[in-house]
Amino acid sequence: MARWLAGRQWPVHPLAPGRKTPAANCEQCRIRPHAPSGCPCHTRGLWCHGFHSATTDLARIDAWWSREPRAGVGVSCGPAHLVVLDVDAHAAQIPHRDRLLPGIPIPDQVNLDGLASGFDTLALLAAYRQQQDPAQDDTTLRVRTPSGGLHIWYLNPEPQVRYRSSTGSSPKTALAWQVDVRAHGGYIVAPATRTSAGVYTPLGSVREPAPLPAWLAAELTRTGHVIQKPPVPGPLRHSSRRRPRTGAAQALLQPLIETVRECAAHAEGTGFTEKLNRAAYTAGGLVGAGHLNQAEARQELAEAAYYARPRQTRRSETIIDAALSAGASRPFHPKDSHE
Repeated sequence: MARWLAGRQWPVHPLAPGRKTPAANCEQCRIRPHAPSGCPCHTRGLWCHGFHSATTDLARIDAWWSREPRAGVGVSCGPAHLVVLDVDAHAAQIPHRDRLLPGIPIPDQVNLDGLASGFDTLALLAAYRQQQDPAQDDTTLRVRTPSGGLHIWYLNPEPQVRYRSSTGSSPKTALAWQVDVRAHGGYIVAPATRTSAGVYTPLGSVREPAPLPAWLAAELTRTGHVIQKPPVPGPLRHSSRRRPRTGAAQALLQPLIETVRECAAHAEGTGFTEKLNRAAYTAGGLVGAGHLNQAEARQELAEAAYYARPRQTRRSETIIDAALSAGASRPFHPKDSHE
């Protein structure tokens, strides 16, 4: 499967055997603060940092899966120009109707009895736009997840427009409650990957992603999923204060991330929630000030949270997204360092 996907120019990376999360980093990457995108392990042919290491190099892919034949397959969505709707069916408390479809007020007269999952909110969104429910779109690749959810794969027909990944529980950027978006800054589990919970199984006979429907592209734009291109830099201004380096931001954040990872030593009584919230809030402030890449920071936080509490993925993601958003509203700069 990994070779077939790479042959379509979709970069792939190994997932931990029996899990839907990336294979573990090497020990040096776990203890040494650095940005995933600049990790020297990439040039050494290692798989550190999940989708940041994804490749279409068949020789490297053969080496990876020869080393760990049981590894699942993840696809880096951004470079593959994929936009995948990850529809969840987890049992969760239903939020107020104003948060079900961000930006779309749902009148009180609309009966929401029976609404329980992302399948319902996605169908509701499609009904509002008088379009086909994507979960019923048999013209594109759809994959049933072991938890009862659904991955709906689409190909972005306009690669110059980049869409960001999001979670349906995010208070800042979301398409619909319990509907995640996997695009730039994210990955998706490949069909036929087996985890301890079951197999990711394609539905029907279609094995190709259809072009992203125009109405969904418009919804992604409306809900803030389009990644804005950086502004063209203007003339340099002389300043007595030098902009702090990215390394200073990482040096500030990394110890906080390590406190999250250290919670793995005990199942409770470690202050995990408080530590994760503090790390994500700090990351949000650094992202808001332009010192960190949001997708990379979120990935690091998610990996640390999963390492410490592998059975609390959904809860951890909720904490991370809320704290990142709150931190980004109060940008700050790490203290400058002098050479």
